[in-house]
Amino acid sequence: MGRSDTTGRHGAWGLVAVVLLVGVHLVRGGTDEIRADGPPQPLSAAAPDGSRAEAALVPASTPDPLPPSTPLRVRVPAVRIDAPVTKVGLDADGWIEAPPPEENRLAGWFTGAVTPGERGTAVVVGHVDVPGGRAVFYDLGALRKGHRVEIARRDGRTAVFAVYGVEVVPKEGFPADRVYGDAGAPELRLITCGGAFTEENGYAGNVVVSARLVEVR
Repeated sequence: MGRSDTTGRHGAWGLVAVVLLVGVHLVRGGTDEIRADGPPQPLSAAAPDGSRAEAALVPASTPDPLPPSTPLRVRVPAVRIDAPVTKVGLDADGWIEAPPPEENRLAGWFTGAVTPGERGTAVVVGHVDVPGGRAVFYDLGALRKGHRVEIARRDGRTAVFAVYGVEVVPKEGFPADRVYGDAGAPELRLITCGGAFTEENGYAGNVVVSARLVEVR
């Protein structure tokens, strides 16, 4: 697999790099206690099922896309996530950076994609666990359809997204086009590690939460 060849914020910003971010960089760490039980995993009923799911959960009249504005905080009340957001970009090898592992309560917004609320798909990542224990997105797999994700932005607005899918996708054969593609509306992906865990290979997959903008405060 090669490195990202990103040339612009809205360009082809390297789906493979994102897969490596959540499938490699985010798996390191954790404790034996955490690994013994494992983080919550999505129910099969929570997986996205296309237009039927969106029609039931997303209001018929949705907000217009917002202008760019840096995200400052991510809140997911249903699973008690309330965390600051830092910018993450590409490292010297061309891979997307993860939030620093010592900052276990910190999420990362990838600056090569849109900001949350803009037209397109914004991406926010976080560790599931770190050497000290649980991390910011440990409970991400417990989300269900209809739960809300709130992103506080630098411009003072809060973009509110409705979850329409929560799933574990394998690192091998990652459905990049489906997960990261532009759906023609402001969307959000929250991503961490998930699935089976082994000491040799880490987590086998990634928990992906898909959500669409439904409100601006």
